[in-house]
Amino acid sequence: MTVHFVGAGPGAADLITLRAASMLAAADVVLYPGTYLDAEVLGHCRPEARLVDTQALDLERIVAELVDAHAAGRDVVRLTSGDPSLYSAVAEQTRRLDAAGVPWDVTPGVAAYAAAAAVVGRELTVPLVTQSVVLTRAQARSTAMPETESLARFAATRATLALHLAIGRTREVMAELAGEYGADCPVVVVFRATQPEQVVLRGTVADIAERVEEAGLRQAAVILVGRALDPTGGGESYLYSPDRARRA
Repeated sequence: MTVHFVGAGPGAADLITLRAASMLAAADVVLYPGTYLDAEVLGHCRPEARLVDTQALDLERIVAELVDAHAAGRDVVRLTSGDPSLYSAVAEQTRRLDAAGVPWDVTPGVAAYAAAAAVVGRELTVPLVTQSVVLTRAQARSTAMPETESLARFAATRATLALHLAIGRTREVMAELAGEYGADCPVVVVFRATQPEQVVLRGTVADIAERVEEAGLRQAAVILVGRALDPTGGGESYLYSPDRARRA
């Protein structure tokens, strides 16, 4: 049997891939992140499947569940919130599975930052404004950030920032960004994007922290920062320009 790491998407039950739905329907054991997942996603699972909420488990216990399920000949899915390529701890888990001789594969999902952008209807790469997106996080009670990945360094690019795991430090983050982005730079916070509890806060670098604090947001939110969020700004893409030569 193979351990399947599957992106559960941003939370909505209908925003998982067809492949993910098929894997859930076939799984005997499903490990899922209860903190971030809408329970309706688990509706894709068989009624008799064993469901394990990992929010109270440490890494060793999670891997033990995966190894034990494999040893028992059970089909097992390890759901991750959003897409497994971002902040999913897949690297740590697969290292241990490799050491245990357990095969695994990865199925992508809709990333939380992409869902947040969709909710507010904004493209994050707007011509003549920014053509880059920086995916990063803030450090609080979490693994240390590499010295070369400070917010100040990223801010110098003035690219669109998609900040994960930063909602608890919104005020400090905005203070770090104000010098490069400006106090009037648009900011959007999306809590539980696409889920029934979804909350969208719009503001600027100067006032978004107050809005977050008033709303009482503590986790499961993405912060988007950048001039691309301004619906009135930007130029036209050369790709679609009538001045661009095209083949007949």
